[in-house]
Amino acid sequence: MGKDVRSCSEKDLMALCGERGFPEYRGRQIFAGVHRRGAQCWDEIPSLGTEIRKTLSCDLFFGSVALADRRCSLDGTRKYLFCMADGECIETVLIPDGEAKRWTLCVSTQAGCAVGCVFCATGRDGFRRNLTAGEIVAQALEVIRAEKEMRPDFKIGNLVFMGMGEPFLNREPVMQAIDLFHAERGLNMGMRKMTISTCGVAPGILHLAAARSQIGLAVSLHSSCDAVRDTLVPMNKRYPLAVLMEACRYYSAQTHRRITFEMALTQETCTLEEAEALTKLLKGMTAHVNLIPVNPVSVNPTQPHYERPSGRQMSRYMAVLERERIPVSLREEKGADIEAACGQLRGKSGREGVGRVEACEPIIKM
Repeated sequence: MGKDVRSCSEKDLMALCGERGFPEYRGRQIFAGVHRRGAQCWDEIPSLGTEIRKTLSCDLFFGSVALADRRCSLDGTRKYLFCMADGECIETVLIPDGEAKRWTLCVSTQAGCAVGCVFCATGRDGFRRNLTAGEIVAQALEVIRAEKEMRPDFKIGNLVFMGMGEPFLNREPVMQAIDLFHAERGLNMGMRKMTISTCGVAPGILHLAAARSQIGLAVSLHSSCDAVRDTLVPMNKRYPLAVLMEACRYYSAQTHRRITFEMALTQETCTLEEAEALTKLLKGMTAHVNLIPVNPVSVNPTQPHYERPSGRQMSRYMAVLERERIPVSLREEKGADIEAACGQLRGKSGREGVGRVEACEPIIKM
């Protein structure tokens, strides 16, 4: 069947063209056509000519990632539902960033998730499969194409691997996708404009550190006590806090980059004791703490339900961190009315849920 052209590096395409008797610069044309101009088929790269397109179509294919649904939040957030050739579906979220009209794109790395964090809808639905590098990249290319139909000057400002799945449990394709996003003749995304979010897979953090990668790192901590974190984030049983924090400190030492620690707060975890434990855990580190009031997810009666803390609880929690001069912020909620906020993605249309569909109606390409 060949290889998904969206998974191929510029060097891969140049080498293939050379093997097939075509000038290597044709590989650069293909790469730019796909990754910069968003071509979805060979006919959308007309500069190649009929012969080369016909020949290379035996080696390369355009991966089938179909945009099935697009929903708009009242706050401007957009949630895209993509369906793939095997019927699996994933969600991607486009988030507006202030008055400057900058946009952050949140991509998925797996269909479902095997980690099973208790307040995450993705984890509750279980793991189905890893995404390929081409499927990860295609999310950005398809969103850009759709958005440019409405705003020709549309551009992604930041790209985060925070959608469905645990990026470090699909590390190789994720790192491949990062290189493709970073490529000069592609989207040319700066490494510092991309961030990987992990639930605490220590080997993945060590891999970034060893490579001295300048890609950002966000760690979903959620609790500073092993006993509590074991119940919230099952991965903690494999990589407990001592192991995780050692990896984080090594990453900081090697990259000189600040780590964002994300805390999804519930009424049970938003306590002064937890805040004090967090200050001890982060002592001496270059860190930023991002507080996220836990978002509601659809549950059945057998699953635990978590309530958000009160504003007073969160203010007291923040005060403890500020007292120790640890940078802290309360995440502005975006997209909750269309189930696009942190922990709400399921890879389903969700048309039966809350929120509304505005000017951006669903786009079906099957």
